[in-house]
Amino acid sequence: MADVREKTGKIRTTAVGVRPARPTTANREATGQRESIFDRMGDSGPVTVATNPEVATGDRSVRARDLEAVLDISKAINSTLVLDEILQRVMRHAIDLLHAERGFLMLLDDKGHLQFRTAHNIRKEALDTEEDFRISRSIADRVAARGESEYTSNAQEDPRYAHQKSVAELNLRFIICVPLKVKDKVLGVCYLDNQSRAGLFGKSDLRLFELFAEQAAIAIENAKLYERLLALKRYNENVVNKSPVGICVVDGDLRVLTFNDAAERILHAPHDTWDAKSLVEEHMPLLDIIPSADRLWWQRALNEVIERQKPLVKDKYFVTIGGSEMVLSIKISPLNGVKGERPNIIVVAEDITEKMILEKYVILSEKMVAKGEMAAAIGHEINNHLEILTAHAELLPLHIKNNRMDKVPDSCGKILDSIDRMTRFTRGLMDYSQVDTDLVEYNLRDLVEEHLFTIRPLRRFATVHFQTELNTEVPPVKLDVGQIQSVLLNLYNNAIDACKEGEAPRIDIAVTHRAEEQMVELRVTDYGTGISPDSLPRMFEPHYTTKKGGHGLGLANCRTIVQNHGGTITVDSEYGVSTTFTVRLPARPAYSSFES
Repeated sequence: MADVREKTGKIRTTAVGVRPARPTTANREATGQRESIFDRMGDSGPVTVATNPEVATGDRSVRARDLEAVLDISKAINSTLVLDEILQRVMRHAIDLLHAERGFLMLLDDKGHLQFRTAHNIRKEALDTEEDFRISRSIADRVAARGESEYTSNAQEDPRYAHQKSVAELNLRFIICVPLKVKDKVLGVCYLDNQSRAGLFGKSDLRLFELFAEQAAIAIENAKLYERLLALKRYNENVVNKSPVGICVVDGDLRVLTFNDAAERILHAPHDTWDAKSLVEEHMPLLDIIPSADRLWWQRALNEVIERQKPLVKDKYFVTIGGSEMVLSIKISPLNGVKGERPNIIVVAEDITEKMILEKYVILSEKMVAKGEMAAAIGHEINNHLEILTAHAELLPLHIKNNRMDKVPDSCGKILDSIDRMTRFTRGLMDYSQVDTDLVEYNLRDLVEEHLFTIRPLRRFATVHFQTELNTEVPPVKLDVGQIQSVLLNLYNNAIDACKEGEAPRIDIAVTHRAEEQMVELRVTDYGTGISPDSLPRMFEPHYTTKKGGHGLGLANCRTIVQNHGGTITVDSEYGVSTTFTVRLPARPAYSSFES
């Protein structure tokens, strides 16, 4: 009963004005009133209506009035989907329909027990004591268990109920209890009684009340279904909002339908005029919150998914939001919508920035360990040869001093032999360093973004301003990721070295597709000292360098790597102004710009 009490602990009640009582069968006979069509229904159905026009007209009038009352009540209780409001309306209309003194509506709980949900009394303003809630509980339990109505017009004289303690103590006379049932499922019962009068209702009133209860049960069931749907909706919204993964659903016009908190953090910079809630409520276009530099890619990707009806996966998507660089893993998938309409799209975005940084550090650590192990092995091998060299180099002057010239050729031979072994060893190292090119299909745009993300935290590149122009229509190429990144690193280092003293380095990077040549082009431009016309033709020659302390192998290695990929590398420079290195690699013949 607690769930129907107000804060004062009292059950909500409604005082209902008393209308003139419906005439009983006996009263109708005494006063000459005509009985309604319900009065003349037996268990097998209605009897034949009298052919007398006057009688028939009266019957139809009464029947129409009763049916109109039930229809009005049905409209009233079905005008809301809020369960508590429906229960209140059902109880109020039940008492008003049959003019009972008290009414109780009870619903079955999860354990199959009847629980009071609402109560009304036309004589009292509140029901707040245990006495007020005393009813013939055995009747209510039977009706709920059997799904069949029970009623008595005078319980004090009815042998079925006269012996019951509650009937006697409460001086109950008229009792009517009907099940609230949808098909074969009993939801609860509606119970009415009267202590002051007997013989107030006939069997027709029971049938009228059962008809009313059927309508009420449907309304209650609908309200409970609606409550469950609302609870499920809130649960799903809560799960979506608590997810660490950004989830966004857009309709066929790319307007936002769902946008969780994680998506707000991941997909857009802080904004003063809207948040995730306003995005959904106003169905704002998703493209309005995407950074302008990335808007074209998103528009093409979303439309591609709509047209192909196939998911699109972007394992690493680099974006700058609020001045911070982020790496996202993005999956865009179609959602089946209403037939004939454009399908909805779900976008799942995960921030993998920290994960990628950790992976880079793990790889770097493994490389450092490998380099350390290799350095130790190389040092051990060279030391062996150096010990032989040192020993014979020390013996040689002693042999000459002691006039043991026969020993000199032997020591010289040992020295030359050690030098030869060291030469062959170092050549082997150089040959080993020229590892086979491991070609994989890769997007040069992604490679540039990944490499920049890796090197930007390094001290050498901390002050460099990188300006990128990465075309979204770039096809994949066959390349060795590590070797091409080595080329990029060499070009970036040269650009920084060429920077004018006192100026912050600026490097422009552009990736474009030369469709007519079936080539992907990468340009790296610096605005430093430039290259003199005399030096320009020799920039890729081995051991040629314009830098103090340089070895002249960097650009030569870059040319070798690019040529191994079937590409070319060229340089253009305006002395004292800028220098541009251009790398061209063959594109894959057939491709989709959004293939992952």
